[in-house]
Amino acid sequence: MADIRSLAVGSTTVGANFEQIVNTQGIGGRTIIATIVKDSGDMTEAELVAVLKALELPGGSGNGSDTNGPDAFVTVGIADFDGTDPVYVALQGTGTLPSAPVAGFTVAAVATFALAV
Repeated sequence: MADIRSLAVGSTTVGANFEQIVNTQGIGGRTIIATIVKDSGDMTEAELVAVLKALELPGGSGNGSDTNGPDAFVTVGIADFDGTDPVYVALQGTGTLPSAPVAGFTVAAVATFALAV
């Protein structure tokens, strides 16, 4: 394949932007990788579903009880669910991630991927 890094496009070359590291991603406007941890004991599937449903509720704080606007997230991925902590989830949304959407569970952001602006 031909090396096109020296090809001019407008006032710059393709090579000027070749292999650049940019703080961005291609999986949605904002994606958060978070952990869900149960305060004690093993997590059941029903408990995980309850936490995810709480995170998906609109209403400001993930609990559906305030009217400051929707902070609902969409669950787009789950990893390491075997009943033990932590469970990793990929969530998409623009709001504030609640740290305790359900009593007895803690949610924490591990990484956030957002479009560069």
